[in-house]
Amino acid sequence: MANISATPHGTAHGIDDHEHHHTNNVFGFWVYLMTDCVLFGTLFATFAVLRTQFAGGPTGKELFELNGVGLETALLLLSSITFGFGMLSAYARKQGAMLAWLAVTFLLGLGFLVLEVREFAHLIHEGAGPDRSAFLSAFFTLVATHGLHVTCGLIWIVVLMVQSFSSQAFSTRYMDKLQCLSLFWHFLDIVWICVFTFVYLLSVI
Repeated sequence: MANISATPHGTAHGIDDHEHHHTNNVFGFWVYLMTDCVLFGTLFATFAVLRTQFAGGPTGKELFELNGVGLETALLLLSSITFGFGMLSAYARKQGAMLAWLAVTFLLGLGFLVLEVREFAHLIHEGAGPDRSAFLSAFFTLVATHGLHVTCGLIWIVVLMVQSFSSQAFSTRYMDKLQCLSLFWHFLDIVWICVFTFVYLLSVI
């Protein structure tokens, strides 16, 4: 009788611990995103101060091509949509669909990075590298930091795709990782919209 009465209590206790661990994981990642907000906020503030410090060099209006940047923006925003479909497939326990959507998201993110690297290479080839002026230093630092985050996101996507073939696929821990990646990826979209508006559009207008 003692064993029977103890079992429900132990089970309930285990469920409480499990949900507490799940809450801590997601909350902890929100804290990390807040620190990232501080990082990008600092970079945006720095760019705002230095955006007119051209040192006799080219201005943003002379350098930036909105068509290419618009394509980058479209790729990244579309990747956010495809990641959302991937999350829905994961919640439905459809591994094939989830992997397909994550693969599409990866390719869109990779396309974004390729275009960004090409832009950097073109600017440096034209003599507008980060050492040309304070404006370009702030520009390269801000945009490259975002690109580095996207690179980390792509690596994270690959890791989760590989882990989906293991025994932990669709476990609570795995879904926590996928949810945190979703928050991270959408956060990068929001940051890029700010970059596109504040850095590119305002520099060209």
